[in-house]
Amino acid sequence: MRVEIWSDIACPWCYVGKARFEKALAAFPHRDDVEVVHRSFELDPGRAKGDVQPVITMLTRKYGMSEAQAQAGEDNLGAQAAAEGLDYRTRGRDHGNTFDMHRLLHFAKEQGRQDELIQILYRANFAEERSVFTEGDERLAELAVEAGLDAEAVRAVLADPSRYADEVRADEREAAELGASGVPFFVLDRKYGVSGAQPAEVFTQALSQAWGERSPLKLVEQGDQGDGAACGPGGCAVPQQG
Repeated sequence: MRVEIWSDIACPWCYVGKARFEKALAAFPHRDDVEVVHRSFELDPGRAKGDVQPVITMLTRKYGMSEAQAQAGEDNLGAQAAAEGLDYRTRGRDHGNTFDMHRLLHFAKEQGRQDELIQILYRANFAEERSVFTEGDERLAELAVEAGLDAEAVRAVLADPSRYADEVRADEREAAELGASGVPFFVLDRKYGVSGAQPAEVFTQALSQAWGERSPLKLVEQGDQGDGAACGPGGCAVPQQG
């Protein structure tokens, strides 16, 4: 079974939602048969690469709230994150463009290191003092190497804005087609969707339901022709002369 997760590194509920989903997945009896794929979704796709501002400033301007309201929201998110065992800096974080991070995540997927990289990017953005936005490509390269990726290959991806750009845009178009207007957005076997950082119990229910309703393979009726010749672990069928 495949679970696809649309998310953004700048999204705090994606950070929390991933932890809640993983708690449910860890207790799921068929967890070893579940493939998790991370898909791209930018919360602020129109923001220029060098346009970085404090999170509180971004929140007040984008949502028209006061600084006190914005800070209260961050404090609440910090408490929600702590309940899931996550570190979360409620003060001093900044906000910027995440397109290059999404490109790197597609590269990491090819290398089998996507989940490692997204978790490291989340930690760096939400829990560490160093910014993932103001230190340039070298900071992203450093984090990618920590996830097990080759430094020179990572720098080559970052140096070419066209690398994996189409894959990011394709993910975003697909999210729109599926009706995802926000993230995190979880899609289970392309049959069920879970929107938002739901409690682990909701993910447990969704996993169980999606697993239980998987359609077994149905063979086309073969009529009077008998079984077709095939090969298996015991060898291949030997043609018989009529």
